[in-house]
Amino acid sequence: MSPPAERHIGLGRGLGALIPQTSPAGAVPVEIPISRIKGNPYQPRQRVEQQALERLAASIAVHGVLQPVLVTEVLDGYQLVAGERRVRAAQIAGLEHVPAIVRQMAPRDQLAISIVENVQRADLNAMEEAHAYRQLADEFKLTQDEIATRVGKARPTIANILRLLDLEAVVQEALGGGHITEGHARALIGTTPAVQRQLVDAVISRGLSVRQTEELVRRLRERPTAISRFKAPVEGEMERLEEDLRRALGTKVVLARSRKGGRIVIEYYSDEEFSRLFDRLTGGNA
Repeated sequence: MSPPAERHIGLGRGLGALIPQTSPAGAVPVEIPISRIKGNPYQPRQRVEQQALERLAASIAVHGVLQPVLVTEVLDGYQLVAGERRVRAAQIAGLEHVPAIVRQMAPRDQLAISIVENVQRADLNAMEEAHAYRQLADEFKLTQDEIATRVGKARPTIANILRLLDLEAVVQEALGGGHITEGHARALIGTTPAVQRQLVDAVISRGLSVRQTEELVRRLRERPTAISRFKAPVEGEMERLEEDLRRALGTKVVLARSRKGGRIVIEYYSDEEFSRLFDRLTGGNA
């Protein structure tokens, strides 16, 4: 059987520049034993969804590994650069070999390629991406411009992602765990650690949107002494007050703060319930 033709492996913009090309023949995939592949020490992804991995394994069991993994040679085998999910899924599917493209490359290029692959596949959350860029900066002494060039992103994008590392640990954990979005986290950048801890609890417990979070942060910045006004909802007092009113009135009640006060929304679902609520609120004196 003739060797397969060389083809672009599609791991994302900028990847071709990261992989040294020695000759056209060098890009031809070869079958290598999975047992000889060592894990990638520069793998930026910390979480792998097990269900997605099992779905990929089921597909590989039927169709095989359609896209070669990328490895570099080491003394006692190969070190994985890109394709961790494919290797793990192939193991689950019972395969002993996988197609691979073998390249020699510097450690910082291995990390950059791992970042590009995961980012292009949306496999990294924002905190994993931020830590990976910090590693490129600290361990390999790359500037933000150099990181941007290597991973195919604009320098301001790299700078903004790195700023997430300045957030309080509880905010970083909430973002990494998917409890808040990157937009929520960005809204908290520049606030004090105490405010970050309070507001991230409010965002999660009250289900605040990014826009609501930004508005709350803006109001606190305009009136720093007003933080005490928001302490109650942050600590759950508003929810407790809502629950007390629900029990007292026997219907759904929503409390919402605004810049100059707030509003109480009392819901009713029939004319009879409206009459009952009216009598309850007025003491029966119409």
